[in-house]
Amino acid sequence: MSISKKTWLLIIAFFCVYVFWGSTFLWNKMAVKELPPFFLASIRFTSAGLLVFAISIATRKSLAITRKQLLNCTLAGFLFLAYGNGVFVWALKWVDTGFASLLASLQPLIILLMMRVIQRKKLQWKSMVGVTLGIIGMYLLVSQKDIISKEGMVIGILMILSCLIAWCSGSLFVAKADLPKNFFVATAYQMIAAGVILVIASLCFQEPWKSPLVWQDNTQIAIICLILFGSIAAFTSFNYLLKHVSPEKVTTSSFVNPVIAILLGWYFLEESISLQTGIAALLLLTGVYFINSRKRDKPVVVAKTKV
Repeated sequence: MSISKKTWLLIIAFFCVYVFWGSTFLWNKMAVKELPPFFLASIRFTSAGLLVFAISIATRKSLAITRKQLLNCTLAGFLFLAYGNGVFVWALKWVDTGFASLLASLQPLIILLMMRVIQRKKLQWKSMVGVTLGIIGMYLLVSQKDIISKEGMVIGILMILSCLIAWCSGSLFVAKADLPKNFFVATAYQMIAAGVILVIASLCFQEPWKSPLVWQDNTQIAIICLILFGSIAAFTSFNYLLKHVSPEKVTTSSFVNPVIAILLGWYFLEESISLQTGIAALLLLTGVYFINSRKRDKPVVVAKTKV
């Protein structure tokens, strides 16, 4: 029995969202070993944004944008990419990729709590179970003395948590914001805006800039992968899936991405995985499952939580 074209596209799209987004933790970690974080993130999003613009022009999509939409794209770009990603990459200087990916998996929990506080949304029983498991898993994860005692680990964890709050704030903002109708075009504007903000941040922090011609081979490979696979292929696949399958199926990436990140960090970077980390991971991902499996009046899908 032959597989239809749509089925193949769905398989490829899920592969991109699962594997490519799960791999961004490794690629960022590889690149930040040589390049300063804001400079690294600015190169990634400026390049990806220009490529998306080029694709939009080639496919004859309208790039028209109002002043309000441009301001909204700039704010979204700041929350999602400039701060949410730029500071996350900075934190990877001290935090292992697997550990960081588990912290990132807390996002559904944080956005649920923010919706409870800001929008007064009632918590369903599955949500309460998910929140409880998530808090316990978070405690087990960050209470490991051998991990917390590492230099810069505490500040790295706090930086990642602040990034999660930025991502969730951006998600709630974008849900109601006036943006260009074409999501591909809106994403390009957000990437370019974030790239400009990150360049300014890099200059303010006096980060040393290096020509791509003198980057190490691993760094060049990591940047290319981040631009082509992490930013363009995965995000395009994400939006394709949102149009063709249920949001609940798309959010299964919340369970798969940390597993991919942990395995890649263990294999390529020789990052250790303790028993307590494994238990914490199980609790966190189970909590995310309960949160994502709750009944929704209007599904909220966080679109840009990957690094």
